[in-house]
Order: sequence, then C-alpha cells, then structure tokens
Amino acid sequence: MQRVQAGDVAAFDFLVTKYRERLFSIVYNLTSNREDAADLTQEAFIKAFSSIKRFRGKSSFFTWLYRIAVNTTLSQLKKHRLRRFFSLENLHEEASSSEIVETLSEGGKAERRALANELQEKLNEALQKLSPKHRTVVVLFEIEGLSHQEISEVMDCSVGTVRSRLHYAKQQLQAYLQDYIR
Repeated sequence: MQRVQAGDVAAFDFLVTKYRERLFSIVYNLTSNREDAADLTQEAFIKAFSSIKRFRGKSSFFTWLYRIAVNTTLSQLKKHRLRRFFSLENLHEEASSSEIVETLSEGGKAERRALANELQEKLNEALQKLSPKHRTVVVLFEIEGLSHQEISEVMDCSVGTVRSRLHYAKQQLQAYLQDYIR
C-alpha cells in the first residue's frame, strides 16, 4: 500500500487486477448493464487512484474501494435515474446458473431452463424496482457476501440501518415475486 501511495502505478495495477472482477460484479448487480458497469468500475478505480493518499487504513483497502465504487454508482443512478431492466443479452449470460441445476436433475430440462430464466428475469426486474440504497444492501449482502458491519462501512451508515434496509428490501422483493415463490 505504501508503494501505491507513493505513486507506483505498477503496484496500483496489481490492485486493479486483484479487485476488478469483484468490483465489476457489484456495479453490474446495481446497474444491470454491462457497459455502464464497465464504465463505472473504471471510474471507481480512477477515483481511487487519484485519492489514494487519503486512504488512512481505518478499514481494509477492499472496503474503501467498494465504498468508492458504490458511491460512484449511486451518484450515476441518481444523476441519470437509470432504471435498467433485464435484457436478452443478460438472460443468455445468466443462464449458466440454471444450466448447472438442469444437469443435476433428470427430465424436463427445457421446461426447467425456461422457468429458471423467467425467475432470473423477474428477480432482476424486482431488484431494479428497489431504491438504489435498498438494492445496494441486497447486492452487497446476498450476492457479494459482505457482513452487516462491512456493508455499514461501505455505505457509511450504522449496522442497524443496514439491517433495516435489508429487512425492508427482502419484504419488497417477496411482494414483487409473490406469484413466483409460491
């Protein structure tokens, strides 16, 4: 970290390589758009590099970087009021998880694939209906696997607020998906 703070571009490049996929994943799950996610991920790394001297080590570098990425994404969503819905491109790319389920089960593969794709589509649509703050908490907790404490650091709020937002978001998702989870 000292090398990065001293301006060593190669050392920062190592951090970019280490965290690029994880950062892209979080941003993609917030935007549901690959191009926007790639742009916002790059923007987050640029912001991190330009403000690396302000990193004090109070949290892990990963948490600090996530916070920059989440704030950059939320600002973009707020600024442009991005409301992306599930696209056919994403449907094809997300099908890999349903293919795993299909190979483990017998018969009805085409029907199961169609149902899994439909459920994935509805879940992504439901996620996009949540406010950016609620969607962020769900993505960080359920998809990225961060703890309540880590999320509170990333989002600069209390652990209680994280739990409250997560509870509310899960209620909203259940309401949006009630026809599909029965």
